[in-house]
Amino acid sequence: MTNSKDSQHMEKARRWLEGNYDEDTKKEVKRLMDEDTEALADAFYKDLEFGTGGLRGVMGAGTNRMNKYTVGSATQGLANYLKKNFKDKKLVKVAIAYDSRLNNTYFAKITADVLSANGIKVYVFDDIRPTPELSFAIRTLNCQSGIVITASHNPKEYNGYKVYWEDGAQLVAPHDKNVIEEVKKVNNVEDINFNGNPELQETIGEDIDRQYIDRIRGLSLNPEIVIKQKDLKIVYTPLHGTGVELVPRALKSMGFENVMNIPEQDVKDGNFPTVKSPNPEEPAALDMAIKKAKAQDAELVMATDPDADRVGVAVKDSNGEFKLLNGNQTAALLIQYIISQWEKRGLIKGQEYIVKTIVTSEILKDIANNHGVESYDTLTGFKYIAEVIREMEDKKTFIAGGEESYGYLAGDFVRDKDAIISACLIAEATAYAKENGMSLLEQLHEIHLQYGFYKEGLKSVVKKGKAGAEEINAMMEKFRNNPPDKINNSNIIRARDYSKGIELSMDTGNEYQIYFPKSNVLQFFTEDGTKITMRPSGTEPKIKFYIGVKQDIFENDDYPEIDKKLEERINSVIKDLGLE
Repeated sequence: MTNSKDSQHMEKARRWLEGNYDEDTKKEVKRLMDEDTEALADAFYKDLEFGTGGLRGVMGAGTNRMNKYTVGSATQGLANYLKKNFKDKKLVKVAIAYDSRLNNTYFAKITADVLSANGIKVYVFDDIRPTPELSFAIRTLNCQSGIVITASHNPKEYNGYKVYWEDGAQLVAPHDKNVIEEVKKVNNVEDINFNGNPELQETIGEDIDRQYIDRIRGLSLNPEIVIKQKDLKIVYTPLHGTGVELVPRALKSMGFENVMNIPEQDVKDGNFPTVKSPNPEEPAALDMAIKKAKAQDAELVMATDPDADRVGVAVKDSNGEFKLLNGNQTAALLIQYIISQWEKRGLIKGQEYIVKTIVTSEILKDIANNHGVESYDTLTGFKYIAEVIREMEDKKTFIAGGEESYGYLAGDFVRDKDAIISACLIAEATAYAKENGMSLLEQLHEIHLQYGFYKEGLKSVVKKGKAGAEEINAMMEKFRNNPPDKINNSNIIRARDYSKGIELSMDTGNEYQIYFPKSNVLQFFTEDGTKITMRPSGTEPKIKFYIGVKQDIFENDDYPEIDKKLEERINSVIKDLGLE
């Protein structure tokens, strides 16, 4: 017997087969109906929704796929909302960028056509551009919104559609939900106006690039040291993405004259032919760059993801081997460098702050507090960091922000994580350390000696498709309704449920309100200082378990032993959670 959910996705598929859709789309739907009912169910069992990264999915026919009609529907809903929200503006303006993914210009053109067909002025970049530059363009051109066609570091079959507001930040409440509601009202393909108006479409490029690079150069904290260390050997790879032009250009603008590339990975190609995954969190993504760095005796390796908002870093250890830094380690190095230099220049006046996400290392808070700088926590997703920046405008001064997933920001002229800014400041921090007789890795060890050895682990459990989504929900409900008393033989002393907005003290049984937007996230804190966060991804078919542990360290010689012990603690937590 066919259940109601099966009937629903079959009915949706039939509507596409019978509706006003192009012939190629209808052929693909018919093929799925005849040959692959499981893929058909995944393509139609739900509609793509905005998560922490916006609209993102596998390309193909279906309501749960990235295609002309889901992109058109999202754009029509956004256009309707913009016209309502900015009804007093004579002309609503939107900027559009895209990365190197397959169908990049196709989706960008559909977006530009639908917006301009609705009387909205659009600025479209002349070629691939980093996501953070879109944020900059929105602010520079006084736009009311912006869209970037990207699926960040997802596999090649994915594409996405990320929406920004007039402050240059990703959509947050109430606009995110309001846009979704408007998109839901676009029930028929006939509701979408695809007839673009060329007179409302303008190409942008080099002028924005130049202004953007100028602002990045202004963030330099030690230009005189960069001059001394201008020959610092840096190997950089864009992993076939948008950083290919602007990262080397920005580094050279800062004063670094010895930036080496990987020609095979400079190729703009959405198939990402030289890597299994264009994700700088994956060690294999940096293999070619590290190989070149060894051959050239370089000191710093950096790789950016396809839309250049995240950066991976590798640095030399005492044996001359390259060590990959994780996102928390890079964040600690950046925050420590930037804050310490602000302090050295007398710029800390008591109104400065940093922002991190709840899954990011607590060492950032320790560093900030030690220098008299406030630290704010947000939910996962850089849009929440940007929301704090907006709320604090004209009240306090933003120094920097970061999240464990390799995204960082300094300055407030961009309102999203920015790998171009980050690459420049990481290079400058490396030059500063070298000028002071240290490597960047030795600088990290100094930070741990001062604040404690923080170590973090991440366990991701992938559950694809409709059945996988149901499994992930079941896992969260299990931990929510039946939390463990102990983890790795340490009592749980506090538990946070961000979906309910409460924190429970296990010792007293008292509940306290926590002031965050509601989100399907759980956190457990143990007596030995372990922090465990459970969170279904908003952009990928997986659930993530973030584990943070800490131990004091007093001698550099103890580093290997304590590192091993902390790794064992992380593995024990994973085992206790039943995730092996």
